[in-house]
Amino acid sequence: MIAVPKTGGNEHLQILAMLSQMLMDTDFKDSLINAQSVEEFMDLINQKEAKQKAKEEEKEEAQKEFTGTYRLLAVTACPTGIAHTYMAAEALEEKAKQMGITIKVETDGSSGTKNAPTAKEIEECEAIIVAADKNVEMVRFDGKPVIQVKVADGINKAEELINEALSGNAPIYHADHVSTTVESESDESVGRQIYKHLMNGVSHMLPFVIGGGILIALAFLFDDYTIDPSNFGKNTPLAAFFKTTGDTAFGFMLPILAGYISMSISDHPGLAVGFVGGALASQGNSGFLGALVAGFAAGYLMKGLRKLFDYLPDTFEGLKPVLLYPFFGLLLMALLMTFIINPPVAAINTALTNALNSMGGSSKVILGMLLGGMITVDMGGPINKAAYVFGTASIASGNYDIMAAVMIGGMVPPLAIALATFFFKNRFTEKEQQTTLTNIIMELSFITEGSIPFAASDPLHILPACVVGSIVGMFGLALLKKPLK
Repeated sequence: MIAVPKTGGNEHLQILAMLSQMLMDTDFKDSLINAQSVEEFMDLINQKEAKQKAKEEEKEEAQKEFTGTYRLLAVTACPTGIAHTYMAAEALEEKAKQMGITIKVETDGSSGTKNAPTAKEIEECEAIIVAADKNVEMVRFDGKPVIQVKVADGINKAEELINEALSGNAPIYHADHVSTTVESESDESVGRQIYKHLMNGVSHMLPFVIGGGILIALAFLFDDYTIDPSNFGKNTPLAAFFKTTGDTAFGFMLPILAGYISMSISDHPGLAVGFVGGALASQGNSGFLGALVAGFAAGYLMKGLRKLFDYLPDTFEGLKPVLLYPFFGLLLMALLMTFIINPPVAAINTALTNALNSMGGSSKVILGMLLGGMITVDMGGPINKAAYVFGTASIASGNYDIMAAVMIGGMVPPLAIALATFFFKNRFTEKEQQTTLTNIIMELSFITEGSIPFAASDPLHILPACVVGSIVGMFGLALLKKPLK
């Protein structure tokens, strides 16, 4: 079943989260399977949804009125923050209620963190369960008994986790220690882990790329090319202001990318080391590729250092985060970047840049059409991200044509939907027609996701049309480029 509303926005995330919790009730699930008609099926969902909402409201009221101490705290989180996050929370809450144990569960979902415990609640609780497949804020739990498991265990082993947490045998968590419990990554494939760490870096880098890119575009828009062609973008005071600010934002792009990849792998101690690794990649001309390698190298380097320093006496605990990790991490990272990573990656980066710059017009058009199609084909999925990362790497190398193709590819689908709902109203429902303005804004903001509800409801018609439209849009950009110059 695909549960997606016909209107835009993030409403489908809340719908999926609620359905996931509802389907944990086996009686309700069986009643759906045995429904004899669409009307009966929908009526069962509506009744259960009303009960679920009433239950959520009752829980919120109970927590507001609760003045005692929670014996247990828990955090649930999955990479997408939709189904498993809330299913694990539901399972832990229900099992704790059956066992007569007070619990408060924080959910790190797609719409943000909800039900977060206060510092007082953390201090007074007996133990904490972290059932998560992504990084959550752990520093606040320093000194408390903490069990860290994958989110699936929160769903399937709720009673076992509660008993283990309250047994008195849960390991004490230290913010500057490597966790002694099983990490959630252990059951993930290597490819999945790499993708997760990479996306953590890319997501934090996006504001710098998008904000800086728009400011640089404004600089060119408000400048006068005839004053000094070699200084285009900074010939007038207004243009120079936009260009300087945009360039400054772009300067943070590679350090942020490497820093947050590293932090995803090795928690907070990896941030500074990865940040410096990204800066050294920028200075060493290894560019985006060098920053990628630096991020992963810094993360696993710090992970190794943390395990190594675990053998030091407890008297060194206070020195680790403020002295040992930064000093040895930065020193080793500098050696790695200077003598091992930068030389070969810089050569690869230079070769890639030269190859892109030497491409003729027709070759660039073909590459642009390919990337335009890739950015659209799965609308935010792995193929989309691969095209975006390639475009960003090209920007870091000083080649803006490739990213232009990527952005055209991402802007066409919501624009196409907006135009279709405006000019062909008889083909769309009233609710679908209401998304016209939203999709225009999304198109201007390079947000492809505005077309997802339409693609999900009619993929055989919408998706191929969007892919072809993106390819044609890129071809049109190529035709316009020379006259516009």
